[in-house]
Amino acid sequence: MNDEESVKSISKRLSKLGLMLPGKINTQWTQCKTKGCRCMDKKNPRKHGPYNQLSFSFSGKSSTMNIKEKDLKKAQKCIANYKQFQELCKQLVLANIREIRQDGFKKKK
Repeated sequence: MNDEESVKSISKRLSKLGLMLPGKINTQWTQCKTKGCRCMDKKNPRKHGPYNQLSFSFSGKSSTMNIKEKDLKKAQKCIANYKQFQELCKQLVLANIREIRQDGFKKKK
């Protein structure tokens, strides 16, 4: 990527991103609180897990998703795609500003 990349080339890169997810994945351990369960043992409690949990906020609402171990790499790729999407959106706006300053509001094909 360079500072002079065109609106068209940035738009093309945006169209190829694929699935996206915002947020971060954390590993969670839980206690079920069932009497007699290993997670409630007083001397050696062993929590259930690990569980992969995606946490995110979008449009002012917080949410979580459980991610299966077999899907962890795919979810991480979706998160990377979302970060790339955010960066490309910034670049697209700057490219639009640059082109309008250079050419005015001429309609482009």
